[in-house]
Amino acid sequence: MTNLHESFGDIDIYLFDQLLRGRIAPGMRVFDAGCGAGRNLVYLLREGYDVWAVDVDPHAIELVRQRAAHLPPDQFRAEPIESTTFDAAIADVVISSAVLHFARDHAHFEAMLRGTWRLVKPGGLLFCRVASTIGMPDRMRALGGGRYRLPDGSDRYLVDEAALLDWTDRLHATLVDPLKTTVVQDQRCMTTWVVRKDKK
Repeated sequence: MTNLHESFGDIDIYLFDQLLRGRIAPGMRVFDAGCGAGRNLVYLLREGYDVWAVDVDPHAIELVRQRAAHLPPDQFRAEPIESTTFDAAIADVVISSAVLHFARDHAHFEAMLRGTWRLVKPGGLLFCRVASTIGMPDRMRALGGGRYRLPDGSDRYLVDEAALLDWTDRLHATLVDPLKTTVVQDQRCMTTWVVRKDKK
């Protein structure tokens, strides 16, 4: 019997859903924008996907390079997503999992989002998981600039439904799934936003 953790690692369950539905398919180039130590890349690397990634933490990138020793090390770079040196429109799928809510303010969020979006090919997919106010708006204490104190005591930049739908329009994107939010009792809300870049 296959060990599921060995096969898939600590993959985000909503990213796993995209795999099950065939939206992330063999032969695609997948870019993890804010990859950390590569928890969402275990299966993709194991199955021979063309994986690329960026993270601001050099130690995290070194760990991913070790996981992906069969791929060129320059496919994994330690730099901020808002100023990444990767070429535009290089990926069929871009993953942004629990990254954008570390924005310092509205301007930084926009820079991070646009830096992520520029990597998506026309017709490509952006899979994004981000902290939001959806589900517990009255439990979040505004700190200014789009940042909030969450019930779990952490400070995050938060989006809401209106903001994500507005960004879908501003990016000339199409919502692939309805917004889906997981409410973690007395802690946080995490929203899944999956959009496709319009073909030009």
